[in-house]
Amino acid sequence: MAYPDKVLAEDEKVVEHLHPHWITLVPATLWFLVICAGLGFGIAYAPDNGTGRTVVLILLVVVAVVLFCWLTAAPWIRWKTTHYVFTTHRVLIRRGILHRTGRDIALPRINDVAFSQSLWDRMVGAGTLTIESAGEQGQEVLVNVPNSDDQQQLLNRLIEQDHDRRARSYGYPQGGYAPPQQPGYAQQPPYPPQQAGYPQQPGYPQQPGHPQGQPGYPPTQQYPPQ
Repeated sequence: MAYPDKVLAEDEKVVEHLHPHWITLVPATLWFLVICAGLGFGIAYAPDNGTGRTVVLILLVVVAVVLFCWLTAAPWIRWKTTHYVFTTHRVLIRRGILHRTGRDIALPRINDVAFSQSLWDRMVGAGTLTIESAGEQGQEVLVNVPNSDDQQQLLNRLIEQDHDRRARSYGYPQGGYAPPQQPGYAQQPPYPPQQAGYPQQPGYPQQPGHPQGQPGYPPTQQYPPQ
């Protein structure tokens, strides 16, 4: 099972799986062309025969391989192993080749999502996505995100949908959310509207002169004649 499917929950779905923008691979591709051109130039001007030619060819190949691994292969592998994944529950970030780093940000913990683009970013369709979240690590910056403005809108929609999904799971209407009822306590119905005045007390007749709803006083006790 490929990443990120192996780390998903049962009801979790991948909405967007991104790598950094292809513009990050342009320098590596140009270096590959330069290395090939330099190797061909060196071979063309190497000695025609003898031990000297063999030594020069070996040196050229060794230098070309080292430069290829450093300037071309490493950036390509770094690009391939960097993942920006948006799911219905969280944002997953993975980086690194030998030294791997990762972070998972639950959608309810995200406080703000912003993007920024330079003129060059707007021309190529890239940008920087900044995610503000609650916790010790706080801000997470994703650089060279493809279509960063669209990804910001997508992430905001996922946060709203997750909010509504949690509200429905607790029995609250869409757009409203409250914490679940504490276990062991029954859900209390809403209180009836307060009535004006006070209810008539049992055993006490209504006395004239008192407003409606106010309790009267009991009649004066009649003593028997002495």
